[in-house]
Amino acid sequence: MEEFDVATIARRSIHGVVALFSRTFIIQIISQIVGLLLTIYLVPSDYGIFFIVSSVIVFLSYFSDVGLAAALIQKKENITEDELKTTFTIQQALVISVVMIALSSSQFISAFYNLENEGIYLYQALVIAFFMSSLKTIPSVILERKLQFKKLVIPEIVETFSFNFIVLLLAIKGFGVSSFTFAVLARGILGLVTIYAISPWRIRVGFSKDAAKRLLSYGIPFQANSLLALIKDNLLIVYLGKVLPFAQVGYIGVAQKLAFAPLRLVMDNVIRIMFPSFARLAHDKNHLKIAVEKSLFAVSLLIFPSVIGIVILMPHLINIIPKYQKWEPALLSLTFFAINAALSSITTPLTNALNAIGKIKVTLYLMVFWTVSTWVLTPLAILFYGFNGVAGVSAGIATSVIAVVFITKRYIEFDVLKPITKPFVASFVMGVILYTIASSLVLNIFTLFIVMVFSGAVYFGLLYLLGKAEIKSDIQFIAKQFKKF
Repeated sequence: MEEFDVATIARRSIHGVVALFSRTFIIQIISQIVGLLLTIYLVPSDYGIFFIVSSVIVFLSYFSDVGLAAALIQKKENITEDELKTTFTIQQALVISVVMIALSSSQFISAFYNLENEGIYLYQALVIAFFMSSLKTIPSVILERKLQFKKLVIPEIVETFSFNFIVLLLAIKGFGVSSFTFAVLARGILGLVTIYAISPWRIRVGFSKDAAKRLLSYGIPFQANSLLALIKDNLLIVYLGKVLPFAQVGYIGVAQKLAFAPLRLVMDNVIRIMFPSFARLAHDKNHLKIAVEKSLFAVSLLIFPSVIGIVILMPHLINIIPKYQKWEPALLSLTFFAINAALSSITTPLTNALNAIGKIKVTLYLMVFWTVSTWVLTPLAILFYGFNGVAGVSAGIATSVIAVVFITKRYIEFDVLKPITKPFVASFVMGVILYTIASSLVLNIFTLFIVMVFSGAVYFGLLYLLGKAEIKSDIQFIAKQFKKF
């Protein structure tokens, strides 16, 4: 396994960012457009069923790993074949156990949520897709260790395109919930074939006690952290599916998906690079500080204006497309989830930095707080405010970003205000202008597009004026890295 100096890490990280964004941006845009189109052809209850069943599978999937993949990525020394075999063997033993339990629980899930046959077939398809996904772990880890993000993104493009094409086609033809069933199976098969085509790894079964002990010392706290995140988010959806009508869960699901779309587009790509890159820089405090600040700037630069734009423009989109009016009850939840998304754009890079430098127990304590707060406050909020209380609680808990900043500064000397102030000011001014002109100018899809382009121009123009020197310096640095490649 390769070892890299700081210059190589910077170069490969920058190339990784460009590769992930350039190769997935269009696909992500297509995914979001397909998502909007699905809201026309599917009723809220269909979305609610998919949202709930997917959360059940995600919950089960967390018992299929003990953080070994993350331990391999975070490990400072070269990884050995014994560690790869041990990780694969332990994971597959857990996966097969979970799959058997999940399939045998089909009738219980069906009775618990009063699912029709379509719903239970979707559940079983997601279980099978989960098994296929587990087989991709080792090839993916190898690519992440090498910071080869250009290759890593290819299976995701294949999966996203196949899923969206199939689900939309079948939804238009009236397949309802079954549209998701066929789409998730196709996505699982094509993704598995693609990852082994670009990162071949001969499957080996074996177990090394020493390797397992080394990896589990990091993996178990990491997985405990992930398990708490699961209980906080996905198990909560499982609970909501029992106490709220499917349609209201559908409102929550669509509002969350729209508000978190910038996070999925920006954060998911950046995080893929943050964690292994931060881990490679853990020994160099100065370069780690710079990397953290640049990550905060890059994420806030894109997420702040995006969530503001979504909140302001979505009511107008509902008004100009009659079939969207059924989603009007989700607008308040959308606003609260957008607040969560904006604050998470700061929290997530910082917790990833803590994980990467080995402070996994610190993030574990934070996750305990977030999980307990979510489960205590959400049922009360639902009691008093209905389904909108779910999003309201998520926004309130996200304000704990202040505590995360102070905790992270104990281990990494960085300035949080410097990288986020200019994007925030530019986004706020853009939002004021957009809110002022939207009511009179957004009359149809064409004018909506024009207003979006204008708002984007205003934002980036303001950002350039506020941070001309820094932006020029960053552009020159990035260009320099490409010349060296």
